[in-house]
Formats: sequence, structure tokens, C-alpha cells
Amino acid sequence: MTNNNHLLWRAGFGPACEQLTVLRKASHLQVYDALEKASRKEPIPIEVAENFMKGLSIGIGEAGKMQMRDLSDEQKKNLRKQSREGIRSLNLRWLGEMVNSNAQLREKMAFFWHGHFACRNLNVFYQQQLLQIIRKHALGNFGELLKEVSKSSAMINFLNNNQNRKGHPNENFARELLELFTLGRGEYSEIDVRESARAFTGWGANLHGEFVFRPFQHDNGSKFFLGKEGNFTGDDIIDIVLQKKQTAFFITRKLYRFFVNEEDDIEKIGWLAGRFYQSGYSISSLLRDMFTSNWFYEEANMGNRIKSPIELLVGLQRQLPFTVSNEQTLLLAQRLMGQVLFFPPNVAGWPGGRSWIDTSSLLLRLRLPELIIAGKGLNMRPKTDDDQQMGRTIASSVTPGFSNVKWDKFQSAFSDTTRPDLAKDISTFILQTNSSIDTVMLLKYSDQSTRASYIKSVTMILFSCPEYQLH
Repeated sequence: MTNNNHLLWRAGFGPACEQLTVLRKASHLQVYDALEKASRKEPIPIEVAENFMKGLSIGIGEAGKMQMRDLSDEQKKNLRKQSREGIRSLNLRWLGEMVNSNAQLREKMAFFWHGHFACRNLNVFYQQQLLQIIRKHALGNFGELLKEVSKSSAMINFLNNNQNRKGHPNENFARELLELFTLGRGEYSEIDVRESARAFTGWGANLHGEFVFRPFQHDNGSKFFLGKEGNFTGDDIIDIVLQKKQTAFFITRKLYRFFVNEEDDIEKIGWLAGRFYQSGYSISSLLRDMFTSNWFYEEANMGNRIKSPIELLVGLQRQLPFTVSNEQTLLLAQRLMGQVLFFPPNVAGWPGGRSWIDTSSLLLRLRLPELIIAGKGLNMRPKTDDDQQMGRTIASSVTPGFSNVKWDKFQSAFSDTTRPDLAKDISTFILQTNSSIDTVMLLKYSDQSTRASYIKSVTMILFSCPEYQLH
């Protein structure tokens, strides 16, 4: 079961308690096949934007500003408020998909691409469009995903390509395309940035969030890019970048660090990247190579990554199912721990790793299961960020309001486990590290009055131990 738990934490957001019976019997290859199958269907879009808001751009470009000038100050304020409320709803709806969807592989890969193609935009309609793009193409072809993201209204406006015109090229998008999305720093020159920016002139988005090419703004002159010369368009630039094996290596290395180990194994990454390139950038093929390899299940690759705040929140809800009556706390918890969906710190996304842990965040992370499951207050005030607050004033103390923890469902997963083996079995399910549990500590601090009380108390102790921060 250890291998299957490891797989479900990396290729998804952790095992659900109702999966325990299957996890005890199935091989990791069978589990991965089931993950793939469940994620094949195209996802239903998560739509929260009101129709009247579609195309009303908020701080995103000249055309949007002209539209906004026709509105009164009160109307502008109301639209901004509603857009922030929409992003809040989008956040919670997607979080719910991560918890409840059977398509765990797709949602986990969409979460990865959400960080890779980091985009901070206050237009909820644009954000939900971009989310659907990364969910739809999460397991497909990287080249197609890259082009769709590059032509999305959210990314075009975030990286100022609406202002990229002939004679006055804006290099923001071209630079990030090369540095963060494909080749990586040091693999291109400033000339390549400048010339590719010229190729992307004329790329824009209209007020309906649709990609438009404006030929009168496009530079039709010859460009010299990565050793090639021609009258390149934006699509040509992306095709040239995809022809470079370095792009396959860069993406594979980032995926390896996210899914396997933050310490590079150049031999394994090189092998994966070579097959990724030869497959024509098939994401699903790369993931199958990674998750079905024997080395993925080696001890050195288990329990060695710090869970991101989203992984921590979602995984907790999958392992111990409960409903929430005050979703405001989920947003506050994200802010307190430093990762709010749709609000990356910058275009490079969240750094991850040890950056998730400092003195204050570790204390909160260790107490979080007790605070939210027991319905206790979060008595911390996050740093001020009006965007992340989504137009709301967040108090320093919020009563979570979590209710209906489904302990019966959780306990039934261990119905065949004898009392002496309960602590070990629960620990194997909850923790991903190989360190043995301290049974003396569990006996000392657990409630042994009844079997149900014992399961509850042992579970809460394990959720609150430092090892639970790792997967």
C-alpha cells in the first residue's frame, strides 16, 4: 500500500479513505492505469463569471480602459468587486474539484501548469478561460498547450502583449516565454528576446476574451532567432523553440523536481526528456514513463517533498472527508500559508520546497488539522494584499465552521484492522515517510475509551505531527 499512497500523493492530491481496500490489493501499475483512465474525459469548464462581466476588462489594456471610461466611479468599483468575488468563487470551485474529482491526475497536472504558466489577472472571465485551457490540455501535447496559453487573453494582458506593436516592441511576453515557459535562463540571448518580441507584435485579445491578430500592428520584417532567419510570426517562434531539445529537458526537469525529487538526477531526467522529445511532447507519455518506473518508488524519492499549502488543504479533505459551512476559512488558510490559487507572487510562480516553511507558517501548518476539524478559530492576520483579499476585509480571527466530519466513513475503512494494528495501519495511510511511529506516544496521548475514540485521536495526532508535512 505504501507505493500506492506515494503514487496518489504525487500523481494526485493523496488517497481518499474509501480507496483503502483497493490500495491494499492493487499494484501501483493498476492504480496508475485507473488514474489515467479517470482523467481521459475532457473536463467540464468551471464557470463563475456573470455574462454581463464578459469582456469588461479591469486594468488590463488600452481597449479595456476606454470601455471603463464610459462607466461611473461607482460602476467601476462594483465591477472590480464582482470580479474579485468571481475569482474567489473560481478558487473554491477548483479547490473542490481537486478534493472530489476522480480525475486526480488531470487536476494535479493542471495545478502544476497553473504554477508553470503563472498569471495574475483580476479579470475573472479571463482567469476561468485560462484555467479551462490548462485543465483541457493538462495531459495532452505540450506544444498545443503552450500555444493556447500564449494566445489566452489572461496571459496576453498579464505580460502586456496587447501593447506589443510594430516599431515599439514590448519584450515582456517573449522574455518569459523563453526564460520560464520553455528554454530556461542562459539558453538564449538578448537578441533572441528582441527578435522574438517583434514576431509577437500584433498578438492581442479583444473585449470578449478572444485572441485576435492585428496585421497592421505586426512587424513583417526579417527576424534572426536562435540561429534562424525569416519573416517569423509568433507561431513560428514557438515552433522553433519546440524544435530545441533543451525545451524538452527544461520541462522534464521541472516536472521531475515537482513529482519525484528536488535533487536532480541528470541521467534519469535526460532519459525522460529524450523520450518526451521523441514523442512530440506527449505529456501523458512522459508521466507514464515517470510514474511507472521502478526508481520512482525508491525510498529516496518517498516522503521527501514538503506539501504546498494547496496540497496540504486538499489532501487533508481527501483523507478525512468533511463538509465546510464557512468557505472563507479555506481562503484565509491559503493566504496564511502563502499560496492562493490565481494569485502567484510573480510570473515565476511559487518557488516551493523549503520556502513553504518558516517559524510562523510551520506552527500554523502543524495546528491546521486540529483548528479546522475541531472548528477552532484562526487567530492570525495575513499580510495585506487587496488582490488576494478579493475585495474583502479579512479579520484576524475567523471561526472555520467545518461541520459533519464523516468519521463513520473514515472508521469503516479500517473495519478489518485489529485493535493492536490500528495505529500502524492508520499511520501507513496518513504518513508518507518511512520513519516508524512512536506507539508509546500514541498510547499516551490517544483516547482509548472506545475503538471509535481511539481511531479519532490517533488520526488527529498523526495529522498534527511534523511528518504529515511531507509526501
